[in-house]
Amino acid sequence: MKILLVDDDDNFIQVATAAFEKEGVNISIAKSGSEGINKAKQEKPDLILLDQVLTDITGNDVLGQIKADFEIKNIPILMISNFGHEMLVKQAIEKGAVDYVFKYQVQMQDIVDKVKKILSPTSLPPLDQ
Repeated sequence: MKILLVDDDDNFIQVATAAFEKEGVNISIAKSGSEGINKAKQEKPDLILLDQVLTDITGNDVLGQIKADFEIKNIPILMISNFGHEMLVKQAIEKGAVDYVFKYQVQMQDIVDKVKKILSPTSLPPLDQ
């Protein structure tokens, strides 16, 4: 299993990397939205953890660009953020995010468990033909 974490918070990256590697999950890091889009195209991860607030473009913009790209649009994206404006959450879900998690409301293990649940074979939607 391989996930891509798109986040510019070094502390969160460090905690997430340790938690996922402990579970045997290969984690790749992108610290900006544009880098995240490029890595998603190159690496085609099983899931993307995407922060809402990035240095260059918003998480929702990254989400929209990924979902508009035929080659990577089926990669599940779990939004993660400390910023929980209701309209941003609604937009993320409407654009195709599988869920929206507030970093300050959960433990890292909760995020790891959610990722494992999303990637379990029984929870994945059928791929577009």
